[in-house]
Amino acid sequence: MKALLGTKIGMTQIIGEDGVVTPVTLIQAGPVTVTQIKTVEKDGYNAVQVGYGMGKNLSKAVAGHVKTAGVTPKEIREFRVEELPADIKIGDKIDVTAFSLGEKTQVTGTSKGKGFAGTVKRHNFNESRNTHGFKGNIRRVGSIGSMYPQKVFKGKKMPGRMGCDQVTVKNLVVSYLDVENGLIGLKGAVPGPRKSLVVIEGEV
Repeated sequence: MKALLGTKIGMTQIIGEDGVVTPVTLIQAGPVTVTQIKTVEKDGYNAVQVGYGMGKNLSKAVAGHVKTAGVTPKEIREFRVEELPADIKIGDKIDVTAFSLGEKTQVTGTSKGKGFAGTVKRHNFNESRNTHGFKGNIRRVGSIGSMYPQKVFKGKKMPGRMGCDQVTVKNLVVSYLDVENGLIGLKGAVPGPRKSLVVIEGEV
């Protein structure tokens, strides 16, 4: 199973033997520990649940749940699979060796929160003209409806909270691996700020 949890470190660049510069995002990935194995017969679907990090003050329910694996994880995630690996069992470790250079991955993270934003920044609206006698705020929304049906339709693009959403980026190529330090470098940008949690999966 190719799935890891990790912490985003930041972006850098690596220079290949041919002199080509590649922008990469470094992630402190894994190791993760298998905390539960779900099967179709028992749970209705096949999945592998893993834990990552060192948690503090776990609830009794969570502590009892992960006791068999012998870990106290900070984050717990599960990954659905069509077929369970034959040799996987609770307590197994998964690290960056599950991936190889040149392999495509998909990464899920939480984008940076940007607070309350207007429509120009949030939805790429144009500004109003500021010539020919126009006075006022050129970044205002403008008309949001008509005389009929005398209401604003749901989903109308309006000012509001921006960012802090779950974002998945596909086809990020593994360009760097450091097995000793548990580092993986993915070509391109990964959503989220530094020190944020990201989920790395093999190509789906």
